Amino acid sequence: MTVELRHHTELTARARRDLLAVYADVRAPLLHLPNYGVEAFLGRLDRHADGPGFGLLLGYHGELPVGYVYGNTVDAADRYWTRLAEPPPAGFTDRPVLALREIGVRAPWRGTGTARRLHDAFLDLRTEDRVTLMVNPLAGDGKVRALYETWGYRAFNSQPPSELSPGLAVMVRAR
Repeated sequence: MTVELRHHTELTARARRDLLAVYADVRAPLLHLPNYGVEAFLGRLDRHADGPGFGLLLGYHGELPVGYVYGNTVDAADRYWTRLAEPPPAGFTDRPVLALREIGVRAPWRGTGTARRLHDAFLDLRTEDRVTLMVNPLAGDGKVRALYETWGYRAFNSQPPSELSPGLAVMVRAR
């Protein structure tokens, strides 16, 4: 399946609509949970889009949005680091890091390499030396975390659970 990639550094109305369509499809089984609901996602998305270094890569099959990846730059002062269970190692935040916020691919495009292609193309557009992400270690019975490990990520910290979110593994790799 041919997938065309379209890069955005601003969240246009169309990009937001297309991203939301894929998100709602990918997360459909979880939308009833407070942290995964559309309103909660849109709140996070808008906050991230207003942050430094925002970028979004959408994948399209024809005009159908089929996948996405987005993230933004986090520096030493970003609240991202205060949410971790342990402080980052000394010097870890001396240089900005890319926080990969979300990756999602519609079911018919899973297992086709689309997620990896989106991920790698997005990283190719970035200038940060390292990238970090948070993942539910139980997602897909651990398969999601294992997939990220095959992409070169390693766990280095965690985010404790909250009333809205499960505990998350925090992973990092060189860009």
